[in-house]
This record gives sequence, C-alpha cells and structure tokens, in this order.
Amino acid sequence: MQLLETRKLTKKFGGLIAVNGVDLAVEEGKITALIGPNGSGKTTYFNILTGVYPPNEGEMFFNQENLAGMRPSAIARRGISRTFQNIQLFQRLTVLENVMVAEDFHCRSTIFGVYLRTPAVVREEREVREKAGSLIELVGLKGLEDQEARNLPYGAQRLLEIARALATRPKLLLLDEPAAGMNITESGDLMLLIKRIRDMGVTILLVEHDMRVVMGISDRVAVLNFGQKIAEGTPEEVKKNPDVIRAYLGKGKRHA
Repeated sequence: MQLLETRKLTKKFGGLIAVNGVDLAVEEGKITALIGPNGSGKTTYFNILTGVYPPNEGEMFFNQENLAGMRPSAIARRGISRTFQNIQLFQRLTVLENVMVAEDFHCRSTIFGVYLRTPAVVREEREVREKAGSLIELVGLKGLEDQEARNLPYGAQRLLEIARALATRPKLLLLDEPAAGMNITESGDLMLLIKRIRDMGVTILLVEHDMRVVMGISDRVAVLNFGQKIAEGTPEEVKKNPDVIRAYLGKGKRHA
C-alpha cells in the first residue's frame, strides 16, 4: 500500500526550477531513500512535503488525502514528522526537555488544568516523561537526559533530533541526512536504529549522501538530478544505472 505519493510535484524560485515534476510513491512499512548530487532538490522536496514551501504544480497524497496547500502543523497532525539537514534542536533545553516538547503535540491539558495542577495534568505529565524516556533509550542516549542539547557531540544531537521527531508519533518519518558528521561506527549504529524504527511500524523516507547507509537499509531508492527524478528501483538497480553514474561522476566516467 502506498502511504505517500507525489504527482508532477514542482517548485520554482523565480526562474529556478528546484523540483521539476517529481513522481514518487513511498510504500507503507518500507525504507525509501532519495539521493542525488548536492543541489538536486532533495531538501526542497522535503520542505514541500512538510508544508514549508507550497508547490507551484502537482499533487501530494498522504493516506489518500491531498496535502497540497496545508500548513506544516496540519501536515504534522496527519502523521508526517522530520529531521533537518541543519540540526534544529532547542540548544539550551535538556535532552529530556527536547523530547517532551514534541510529546506535548498530543497533550490534552488545558491552561486552567495546568494552573490548578489537576490530577489529570499530573498524570499526563508523568506519561509524557515516561514516553520521552523510552524514546531517548531507543536512540541510545539513555543516561544523558539532563544534558543540555548544545553540550552533546554532533552525532548524539542527530540522534536526539530523531527521538524528538518520533515523539510526535508519525506514520511517516522524513530523515534529512541523518548520518552527516558520523563516523563508520556511529553510522552503523544508525542503520540498526532506522531498521528498528521501521519495525515499529513507521515508514521512512530518507535523504542521505552516505551510500553505505543507503544501500544497506533501503528497500527502494529514487534519484534526483537538477530537480528531476532520473532513476528509481532497488539499491542494486540504481547503483548500476548509467544515468545515476553520470549524475554523480560526470559525463564520460564509467567507473565508481
């Protein structure tokens, strides 16, 4: 079953066409990778999916509902969450507080209940803290709950962003270069984490430059170049595609 589908999705910035008529289907329960050279439109595509940019043309369906023109908050409430190419944490909040902020997305307490500290509010706060703790443990940051985000190593900040994105309880998780800045050991651990998240029932669409990660975990791979989709298939099919080789290595190259 297709969880996400875009049809002829296009985004223009003046005379520049950043995303050009992209058709892409993401199957529920699978890991799909979106790759391509720098400047090929991958992050812009994510920004369209999450409502940061409205598309100029085309449609995008999530659970068979057209999301085009919806605000980011409305899209998030339908079950799409993301991380960012440039880390977007609350740097002066602790690890636990960063995740709890996202858990608040589903809280039902009213301002009066919070002021009066009703039993329902106290119970909900306890549940939020427990859920945040479970996500922190899932991504491998247990024991760092009281550390401010700005004091974490770069790789740990990436993991914290994933935990915070999961706290919104998404059906589809968009990961924008999650392995950036990680060493081989860290990226290997990340691959295992992404598979665990998939096994929890979360569909994943990731943008990534680390081909070891892409080829190691993806069920399907789509390739963008100059805003257009030039290839799609299994990792093995895409790896051998001559258009993909030319896009990455330039015309006339035959060997990776």
